[in-house]
Amino acid sequence: MSAISLLSSGLDSVAALTLAKEQMDIELALTFDYGQRSSQREIEYSKVICSHFGIEHKVITINWLGEITNTSLVNRDVDVPELTLEEISDSADPEITKESAKSVWVPNRNGVMINIAASFAESLGCEYVIVGFNGEEAATFPDNSFEYVQAMNNCLSYSTRNGVKVLAPLIEFNKNGIVREALRSGAPIEWSWSCYHGADAPCGVCESCVRRARGFAEAGVEDPLLARLKN
Repeated sequence: MSAISLLSSGLDSVAALTLAKEQMDIELALTFDYGQRSSQREIEYSKVICSHFGIEHKVITINWLGEITNTSLVNRDVDVPELTLEEISDSADPEITKESAKSVWVPNRNGVMINIAASFAESLGCEYVIVGFNGEEAATFPDNSFEYVQAMNNCLSYSTRNGVKVLAPLIEFNKNGIVREALRSGAPIEWSWSCYHGADAPCGVCESCVRRARGFAEAGVEDPLLARLKN
């Protein structure tokens, strides 16, 4: 079996790539640049990860997606939401995370990326597109859900001659579980970048950073990225 990986260098995509690599060949990893704040950091870290595994890496620039996007991941005039651990807890008002998700939503981003990756997969004779979708983020991002994967697979059964499928190894996991699987599989998460910003170090206060921090705290281990940046 062989696959194309969607690699943003985030914790989820790095863990998904590593888990998939245990069972199949990864022919190519794609990193997308649509003008997001963290694009250069994502590209830099993805290159390191691909070098680690000996996987070919390609950067796909889709400027038009950034041009039609007015959310905070792209628009520097809009603040990226900052959340606390309490605000992402199960007991918190769900409207808080819904508003945060709305602020970082990019129009049909995952649909665009999966279809581009599926074109590469069909061309290279690969059966799968690997994604980092997971149960925790599916609660506020419908394009991370199991139902979305099913819908995309139904679509791809018509649009690719070899019936490319989306494979989401983490679809049932929360961040705690993802951290544990990443550590078990030896994923190079010291080179994973989850922050919505692209500074030298993660901001620690955007929703993605806070969810990552909670995952490592619940797993009882120090984040290898933060440990590396200290040195």
